[in-house]
This record gives sequence, C-alpha cells and structure tokens, in this order.
Amino acid sequence: MSSPSSSQVDLSHHLSAEAKLRRPNPMKEIWRLARRKPNMVSLANGDPHSSLYPIKSMQFEVASVDEKDPVASWRTAGPSARSQRLISTRDGPCALPVKTAMQYTTGAGLPETQCALTELTKFYHNPLDHTVTLTLGNADAVIKCFRLLGNPGDHFLADEFTFSALANAALPQGIKWVPVRIDDGGLIPEELERILSTWDEARGPKPHVLYTVPCGQNPTGSTLTVERRKRIYALAQRHDLIIIEDDPYYFLQYSAPASAAPARTLAPSFLSLDVDGRVLRVDSFSKIIAPGMRLGWVTSSAFFHAHLVSYTDSSTQHPHAFGQVFVTELLGPAGWTLPGFDAWVCGLRGEYQRRRDYFLALFARTVAPTGLAEARAPAAGMFVWVRIHVERHVRFRRERAIGRGRRTNCKQLMEELFEHCLDGGLVVMPGSVFVLSTDPEYDSPEGSIEDRMNYFRLTFAGTEEAMEQGLTIFGDALQEFFAEPASRLIKSEDVFDS
Repeated sequence: MSSPSSSQVDLSHHLSAEAKLRRPNPMKEIWRLARRKPNMVSLANGDPHSSLYPIKSMQFEVASVDEKDPVASWRTAGPSARSQRLISTRDGPCALPVKTAMQYTTGAGLPETQCALTELTKFYHNPLDHTVTLTLGNADAVIKCFRLLGNPGDHFLADEFTFSALANAALPQGIKWVPVRIDDGGLIPEELERILSTWDEARGPKPHVLYTVPCGQNPTGSTLTVERRKRIYALAQRHDLIIIEDDPYYFLQYSAPASAAPARTLAPSFLSLDVDGRVLRVDSFSKIIAPGMRLGWVTSSAFFHAHLVSYTDSSTQHPHAFGQVFVTELLGPAGWTLPGFDAWVCGLRGEYQRRRDYFLALFARTVAPTGLAEARAPAAGMFVWVRIHVERHVRFRRERAIGRGRRTNCKQLMEELFEHCLDGGLVVMPGSVFVLSTDPEYDSPEGSIEDRMNYFRLTFAGTEEAMEQGLTIFGDALQEFFAEPASRLIKSEDVFDS
C-alpha cells in the first residue's frame, strides 16, 4: 500500500549487515502467491480453518464522534455519553471479517488495515512513494528501525535529552550515541551541522542516522518549527542521513486553536518533506486511543518496507488481529471514518491543552513565586520541562575543571532534590535519566551536560487533583531544600567525587 511515486535515491548502503544477510521467509512468500487471484485452492498453509475459530463476531463500543467536541462529551457525560458500535463478524458484511483477520498474514499486517492506515497517513502527510508497515506499537517500530540500520560501532545522532528506554535499546547492538544540543525549540540545526562537518574519522564511522521526536519531544516538550525541519532535512540530504521520525505526540500540538482543523494546522512532518525516501516515520495509537493497543506503524520507502517485513516475518510475525480489526472498523465506513478520527484527535488536543494550561496556572501560583524553578509552556505532548535554579542553592559550587567533564555539583544537588521530593510523597522524573550516554573523549570541553541536567520532567496528563497535590508538594520541597543552613557546606573534593 504505497503513495504516489517519486524519484528516490539509492539508500541501500544504509542497511545494517544483519539486514543484508536476512532472507525472506519462504513460507510467507508462498502465502503471497496464494493471494495471486481469488478462489485459489491451497493445500500449502497450516492455518486452522476459520470454521474452527471459536469467535463468531467482535463488537467494540466506542465514543460517538457526532458531537461538536466528542472528547469533551465522552469525558463529561459519564454513562450517558453517546457511543457507537463497531462490529466484525465471521461471515457478514464488515470492513474486516473475523475469518480473514484471524488468519496468518505477513509482517506488513493485514492488507485491509494497511490500506486504512495508508489513507490516514495520506490525509495528514501526503508522502511521496511511501509504504505502511504495521508494528506492535512504538517501541517495537523504533527498535526494528535501529536493527535495520545499525552495525556495531555505528554512531547515531539524537537529541541530547532523549527517552532513555529507546536510546538504551540501541546499545546492545553496539550503536554509539552522539548527542546534539537542543534548546527551547528542539534540536539546533547549527549544532547538527557542526558535528557532521567536523567529524573526526578516528572516532569511527560518520553518523548516518538521526533519531528524533519532532513534536512534544520527550522529555523537554519542545517542538521543531517548520524552518528547523526544512534545515534539518536539507542537512540530511547533504550529509546522507536517514531520519527516524518518532512522532507519538503529533496529534497533540497546541500552537493552533483547538477548534481548527488538524489537517490544516499541524506542523508538516519530516515525512511530508521527504523526496529521497530517507525518512522512516513511526506512529502509534498509544497517546490517541490507548497505550494497551500495542499497535503502530512505520511509513517508509518501499525499499525499507521490504526489509522491515522480512525482519518481522522471521521475528515477531504480524501484529495481533484484534487491534487490526478494531482500527480497520474504526476507520471504515461503519465507524468513525477519517473525518470522525480527525474530530476525535482535534478534541483530544483541546482537552490536553486545557490540562496544560491548568497545570501552568497552578505552577504560577504554587511554584513560580519561590523563584527556585521555572516552567515553559510546551507546544505539544504531555510534559512540562521544569528548570531548577540550582545555582541559587547555598551548596552550589563551580570549579575550574582540568580537561573535560563537569564543572559544577549540579548533578549531586539534583539527585538530593529528587530524593527530597520522594520524601515529601511526590514522584518526578529527573532530567538525568534522559541524558544520552556518549564518549567522554569527545565531549565538548565547555558546557558538559552534567552541568545542565537541572531539570525535572512533570506531566499534565493526569487529574486536576494530582496536579494540585503534586505541585503543592513540589513547591514546599523546593523551599525546604533551598533553605538549608550554610553549615551543611561540603568540601569541593566531595562535590566532584566520581
């Protein structure tokens, strides 16, 4: 299921040795031949016959999108909220019958679901010559992309603060991370260009993959502007980079009024800018339907799609049928359809924007007056990146470091503040857990990230009660921690111990 054609460049040299050695699953190839024409008689496959599936039909009751704001109505109306039913039967008319969905298929996913997600991707991104591959959610998709492209000793680029679970997944493959400095607007193109233009070949192969979260970046909440996206893509072309665009918060962008049509106001993706086939875009239903869905998709060139399918056919196999039935019926003619889905994510954006604004108003009343922390409003996502003015602590110290490495005791003080929050009954996510591991020999001699990890990631995805209680505890914990007497001063050699 691919989009209109474009002239793509040869990017086969980006494949990992593992991907080049992998061979298609021959039984899956036979399965494709069995679909060459209707009513083929098969004595080849080992599929249990559909008459023996103990499932006659599946029914899902979902929110109605026939409301002006379906999310608000669904959230506030309780048991009386309007709903609609999606039904998949074994033999009756539906978008994806049970007897079809429950059979074995290929790693690309069921054709009906592929088609539905291809149309959804066209609606929002309209990519040239790109193909959809279904996955078992976001993490499965990203890790498969790492396996597809990374060899031991390769260097991948990513934001200096990155979601650690996925960054760590690349380490057992022998992939080394090269952090790129970010600011309030996300990845800084000049920093990316500096790294690529001054790369020391003695360090190893020049980076050929950029992993980035362009909207509501996790953890910082930053969102790349259109100008930065264009400059980064131009750098990818100039330096022959593959871009893994991990975008789970795409539909939760708050820069535009909540009532505006998402397809017109959402920032253009790297996928929509791609003319070479060098973008692998990862999407997920986790933030817009439910995380337990464990269903997502990669949109890539047909070339990379074939290798993703080959990998999946010999590993996880195709995604689960229940999720594919749900999505196909949801987007089908008897479900929400694309306009209904669009209305739902528009309402979601409005609801999360309301929560974001509520959080920031609370922060302004309970935390900001202390003068010890500040929060910036994220333009997308679910997180607020809170900067702690650690330099105002009585035990904060600066020292002239010899060579590379940290020059302050920021890391130690932030660890202590984290523990102080826990003692007060509040769990926050410290910025240190998102710091990319890197090669100390090539760290910048100025501005070590250990001197810049004075941040906590806080979320506004929860209830108003949780926000009220949490920020009250946070404000109190800050004041208590920063009010320590000077008698607790510690020696500089203790500050900079390893």
